[in-house]
Amino acid sequence: MPMGWNRIQENGTKEAREKNHTSPNSESEKDKNIKPDNNDITRTEVFIPQTPQRNLDDVILPKITRERIEAALNRIRYHDKLYNEWNLKKIDPSGCRVALNFFGQPGTGKTSCAEAIAKLLNKQIITVNYAEIESKYVGETPKNITAAFKQAKETDSILFFDEADSILGKRLTSVTQSADHGVNVSRSVMLLQLDSFDGIVIFATNLPENFDGAFVRRILAHIEFELPDEDCLFQLWQYLLPNEIPRADDVTFDWLTSQSIGLAGGDILNVVKLAASKAVARTADKCKVSQQDLLEAIYQVRNGKEQVGSTLSKNKIAAVKETTLTRDELTPEIKERYDAAVAQDSNC
Repeated sequence: MPMGWNRIQENGTKEAREKNHTSPNSESEKDKNIKPDNNDITRTEVFIPQTPQRNLDDVILPKITRERIEAALNRIRYHDKLYNEWNLKKIDPSGCRVALNFFGQPGTGKTSCAEAIAKLLNKQIITVNYAEIESKYVGETPKNITAAFKQAKETDSILFFDEADSILGKRLTSVTQSADHGVNVSRSVMLLQLDSFDGIVIFATNLPENFDGAFVRRILAHIEFELPDEDCLFQLWQYLLPNEIPRADDVTFDWLTSQSIGLAGGDILNVVKLAASKAVARTADKCKVSQQDLLEAIYQVRNGKEQVGSTLSKNKIAAVKETTLTRDELTPEIKERYDAAVAQDSNC
């Protein structure tokens, strides 16, 4: 049963049963899509503000990504100067809402960065995922969206939508059933709430191409979280490989960087855990992480990214090049079959 909802009790009052003309154990078709009464926990209490733990300095990002984040944050830091002294309020009268979109491959630091921004601004953060917004009950998803924004406003929290493509997806142009209509209503409510919200909203997605254009225009900055460059990889290894883990002398940060090109921070975290888990069971002087342990872990992580859940791996379709050959370029076997087919066509 969805979080925060109460199950309808079967021992309803006699008057209520007679009014609805149903027995306490029966369920009409209409009742199947009606959300149960919720007297104990309100919707807003589902979206609980959390105190952020990470600092922005703890998030290791490529230089260009950090610069783009800093530029977006200046919109908040220098609001008074921008809107009053520089008169941005002339072209943006409300000027209170700041919406950011972090997009890029998994494990590149989008969620960590959202949390770090909340701590930098001395605010709590409300993390909302698709499961908490979506509802099987007709008309409930828009109410959940409204509740999330209401809670953020009342607690002055940053609102963070993870997997935002599920919530900001394209509206349906061909509506054939009530579920399709519900999707469009939810998108419209999201637009209205975003327009009227005076706080900070951060979206994160691995699938930015799924965003509806109406949302794209309402977001101040779309910041791509790229895979770490060599400098970032070096820093990530320093941060994610604890000094307490014993390792062979040839396991250096330079070597680790050279072997992990193309991996994200989340991938490196998994590599460290896999390699350490393999080495820890050894005895005596062999109980240390070796280059071989790390190479096997890196291969395992790379292979998983390529083979499991990858769009590329599911769509490995060979490209077919169409080429016209003359009769003389055919092999003897094919030439014989070609001549036979031509002769048959002539006889027909």
